[in-house]
Amino acid sequence: MGYRPIGSSRAMRDIHRLIEQVAPFDSNVLILGESGTGKEMAARHIHELSGRGRQPFVPVNCGAIPADLLESELFGHEKGAFTGALTTRVGRFEYAEGGTLFLDEIGDMSLQMQVKLLRVLQERSFERVGSNRSLVCNVRIIAATHRDLEAAIAAGSFREDLFYRLNVVPFSVPPLRERKQDIPILVREFLREFGRQYGRPRMEVSEEALEVLGQHSWPGNVRELKNLVERVLILNPRALRIERKHLPPLTQRSAARNGDDFSTLQQARDAYERDYILKKMDEARNNVSRAAELLGLERSHLYRKMKALGISVRE
Repeated sequence: MGYRPIGSSRAMRDIHRLIEQVAPFDSNVLILGESGTGKEMAARHIHELSGRGRQPFVPVNCGAIPADLLESELFGHEKGAFTGALTTRVGRFEYAEGGTLFLDEIGDMSLQMQVKLLRVLQERSFERVGSNRSLVCNVRIIAATHRDLEAAIAAGSFREDLFYRLNVVPFSVPPLRERKQDIPILVREFLREFGRQYGRPRMEVSEEALEVLGQHSWPGNVRELKNLVERVLILNPRALRIERKHLPPLTQRSAARNGDDFSTLQQARDAYERDYILKKMDEARNNVSRAAELLGLERSHLYRKMKALGISVRE
């Protein structure tokens, strides 16, 4: 299966060229960009084109794993290393041996874990939790984050020495709102993908529908667009073409918002809140507890907000 990031805009053509240049080398890569832009897809394509392409590609979302469990997740642990360690466990570094370890949301890693990761990058070895035996690792590191790491360094929440270890070849994946000319090709690719997955005949998309999609701000970026295409396909089983009428209210509302077409201030406020909550839910990978933390709300309060705004909960 190919993992080439989709898009023919100038920004995406530049990224394709850079990936082809950096892939053959073992240098660390730092991919920047908002959540949902396709950073993991870019990382997988680098791996696929590299000399490690036949070896494992192992992704780890550093922001989704509790800080006290991340060390064991990355390095593994020995039986009895801590309460609950009933068996020896192999970590992600060992699973990725000879291949690529993709550290997503590296900006969410605790300072304590940053120190441990820096040591691995420097010495190319590590120990499982509860062991004194060093294991040599042959792993390429590709890291990604939606955070401003230079600002995090200034704030003291990210180590400067780790940043320079990771930042050998940096590049940014632009948000979808800055490359809307890629929307038609993305929609058609997703229709083909989900058509195969669900055994549906090939669907088309009308120019009017594409015009509406082009007016949406896409706070969740490519992931939001992909989810929308899947939802439209599922909810319209007899349609052979996506029309404007098939698009969900969020997209229609965004198109209206760009024309300032709100009847009341409350409608505008609700639309903004809905988009913002959806963006944070996307960042949290649909984990309501995590999204509540990002929003500074109690979990129960967020549930009530989502219900009031018509946002379905999928965890």
